[in-house]
Formats: sequence, structure tokens, C-alpha cells
Amino acid sequence: MKRTLRGSIRKARKSSGFMKRMATKAGRKVIKARRAKGRYKLAMG
Repeated sequence: MKRTLRGSIRKARKSSGFMKRMATKAGRKVIKARRAKGRYKLAMG
């Protein structure tokens, strides 16, 4: 049986962490949208 999620958590944290999101205009838009939606988690690690 294959795993559901195939990907490195370490790699994902490096590319989609909070600081990485806040570094770009588009990333800040992502955080803003997730805040507006009321997400429990805004970004990874």
C-alpha cells in the first residue's frame, strides 16, 4: 500500500513557512486570506 502524502516535511517547512510567506507581497496576501477565512493554522512551521 502506498503512503497518502509523498513529500518531505522539512522541504515543505522551508518553502511554505510563515517567514517565507511574509517575505513576498503574494505571500502576505495568502496569510491575509487565511486570516479572513479564520484558519487555525496560517502557515507551516
